[in-house]
Amino acid sequence: MNIQDHIRIVPNFPKDGINFYDIATLLNHPAAWRETIARLHSLAEDYQPDLIMGIESRGFLVAAPLAMEMGCSFGMVRKKGKLPGKTLGLKYDLEYGHDEIEIQPDLVPAGARVLIVDDLLATGGTMHAAEQLIQKAGAKVVANLCVIELEGLNGAAKLSSPFTALVRCPA
Repeated sequence: MNIQDHIRIVPNFPKDGINFYDIATLLNHPAAWRETIARLHSLAEDYQPDLIMGIESRGFLVAAPLAMEMGCSFGMVRKKGKLPGKTLGLKYDLEYGHDEIEIQPDLVPAGARVLIVDDLLATGGTMHAAEQLIQKAGAKVVANLCVIELEGLNGAAKLSSPFTALVRCPA
């Protein structure tokens, strides 16, 4: 099965000149979604993660079923102010501005082997910030995994841990 056949491309969204790769159509096709999770599982199992962290928000849709399939814990990397209780945050630069992400440090055990998962890697800024934040919590990022990587943006070059994507699409 070609996973890419089940990903809708929405031209000029969110602004002119940008193609949005919409995984809603992938999620809407049960056989393609099961195949996606199975392939991600196959890619992830060599890293033997203890914890799979999904990046807000579409990364949750990918990371949670993968964690369940692998028998791992699941955690969330969220935008500032979205998690209750004590949080650990990190400010980082975007292409045109700044952002801040947080995790709940009591759910990221020191020394844990963490796999970071998102639906798409573009410039790599958010995923790299997630790596730094998880390391700040005392855990080890063993790899980064996405369904889609946008070609030509060199996002994987920013990452400090191995990166793999199921499909590569033009930016």
